[in-house]
Amino acid sequence: MKKISLLIFIATIILSACVNKGKKEDQKIINVNNVIPFFQHWNLILGDGSNIGQATDFENKDFFYATNENNEDWVVFKTPNAGNTHGTSNNTRTELAQLKKWVPMTDAKMNATLKVTNVSTTGDARVAATYSVVVGQIHSADGHENEPLKIYYKKFPGHTKGSVFWNYEINTAGDDNSGRWDFSTPIWGYDFSVVGTGENTYPAEPKDGIALGEEFSYEVEVKDGMMSLKFTSDRHETKTFTKNLINSEYTKRSDMPKQVENLFVPIGQDGLEREKAYTGQGLFFKLGCYNQTNGKDPKVNRVWCSGAETHGGDVKKQYADGNYAEVWFKSANIEISPDAYSNAGYFAANDGLSKKTVYPSEVIPFMDKFKMLMGDGTNVDNLVDFENKDFFYTEIDGTRRWVVYKTPNSGVTSKNSSNTRTELHEKREWTPEEGGKLTGICKVMQVSVSGDARVAASYSTVVGQIHSGEGHENEPIKIFYKKFPGQTKGSIFWNYEINTAGDDNSGRWDYSTAIWGHDMSVVGKTKTDFPDEPEDGIELGEEFSYEINVYKGIMHLTFKSEGHKTRTFTKNLIKSEYVNKSDIPEQVKNLFVPIGQDGTERAIAYSGELNYFKQGAYNQTNGKAPEKNMVWSAGAETYGGDITKQYANGCYTEVWFRNSTVGSGTPQK
Repeated sequence: MKKISLLIFIATIILSACVNKGKKEDQKIINVNNVIPFFQHWNLILGDGSNIGQATDFENKDFFYATNENNEDWVVFKTPNAGNTHGTSNNTRTELAQLKKWVPMTDAKMNATLKVTNVSTTGDARVAATYSVVVGQIHSADGHENEPLKIYYKKFPGHTKGSVFWNYEINTAGDDNSGRWDFSTPIWGYDFSVVGTGENTYPAEPKDGIALGEEFSYEVEVKDGMMSLKFTSDRHETKTFTKNLINSEYTKRSDMPKQVENLFVPIGQDGLEREKAYTGQGLFFKLGCYNQTNGKDPKVNRVWCSGAETHGGDVKKQYADGNYAEVWFKSANIEISPDAYSNAGYFAANDGLSKKTVYPSEVIPFMDKFKMLMGDGTNVDNLVDFENKDFFYTEIDGTRRWVVYKTPNSGVTSKNSSNTRTELHEKREWTPEEGGKLTGICKVMQVSVSGDARVAASYSTVVGQIHSGEGHENEPIKIFYKKFPGQTKGSIFWNYEINTAGDDNSGRWDYSTAIWGHDMSVVGKTKTDFPDEPEDGIELGEEFSYEINVYKGIMHLTFKSEGHKTRTFTKNLIKSEYVNKSDIPEQVKNLFVPIGQDGTERAIAYSGELNYFKQGAYNQTNGKAPEKNMVWSAGAETYGGDITKQYANGCYTEVWFRNSTVGSGTPQK
């Protein structure tokens, strides 16, 4: 018995030693260099926006590390929906970027074998970029820094199979790159343009798609200006493509593919490519996990802004519920010409750029000609190199930078107004006879979600105006955007306020003219009863432009928006058409006369009075009781003036401008 017990004891020790040895072997560290031995050729950008340099002997368990699965070693690239980004991108990445660049006429190759193990589980299915990740690309380091190749994987929630496709981004002609667009080609499954019909409504699952965890390979070769692509995967047809990188096929509007007209043109991305495409530009490879799903509101950009869950940028929470992208590489390699040269300039220009402040005056350089009142009552006289993150700052929508004007339903207002504003005030003053011109390209991102539908001013904001600086200080034009809750489209209209005759200005009124949608007088029958949605209206986030041109006393107005009829109007500012009670329009009799505003205008209107332009976000929705004034007192939620709570609950207005000019009036063409 003692011998048996001793044998059992010895066997137990031996078995324990073997188990422990196995555990130690399982726990051995796999070095990324042993999986893909080429990290000396790249800088590594992590999902927190940092450039850690060459990734040799480096790992970070949140973003970049090696692992073993079924006796195969892999390098894992992982990044959340939201974190710190690199350059001007809206999207996080854990991605290698080549240290050298090369021109398209030299030889360059990249190949990789990989599998995508996760894409975001949340987002807006109508947005093309949602649920996708870029696993390899060619990037330009010069000019506009566009991308002649992006290789995507995209899978909708609930589907087993996803799509693999590649995009070519044009190298936009001219100095303005905001019109750039991608043309997408399917490899297995769909191309980029196939989207859902609703936020959570998906297209049919692709029959020839690739599942999460399913391996595929790509080969990219550039030689003599031609890019050749090859894609392989077991049980899938091998696909090959070529693209000329030095001669464009998109130099005329008639060259634009139908896919682009449907996807990009509606958001104002309708540029053309320079004839020689990427000729002479330094290009470089990128490889890894470039997450295309972000938390930006889709109304900012309906192609690139996904509206996904980001948990306020908390990386661990995003990883916990699937709001991230993860790509595993089993092998990868690059070959470049001896003529390749340093790419240091790209990193110097883009490292930390997302954390750098870009002031509104850098986007719209006329800020020296204006002062401003913000939504908390603060006056700012010098707007050069000024921003305020609550009211006045810049944002990128995926293609271009905008100036943001934001203001709550309740804050501190200017004298004689019940409404807050973050609005520019022109320093120069001029008479209608002297004239002036103001232009703006803008989009309204938010109007208050609360208010009283019977009140004409509810749910609206003014985005541009002329204000008189003398006499009654009335307003010969105010350009409004208004959208009722629950509706997709809103209305744009302009109001002319009479320059009231006599010393008593209490009888002043506005006459409203519809541009797209309804005029101001179209209101609800009850507090929560809304009129029909306008068929020809403008959505939140939909771009439009206006021009106010006053020349020799005549105001000329032009309004434009892609997919909408251009509208023009004229108004005499030095001779009134409202000098008698009989001249009062029927609209005014219905809207203003019942509240005692039934004045007439002085015969010479605004002649000789000093005026100035205003532009920005002048919130017309306030918390005043409607019983006090059924035109201007909106009865909206204000949370006792708490700006943070108003912003959190949609009780504010926000307007973005990407271009504006101001100057002298000109003869109308």
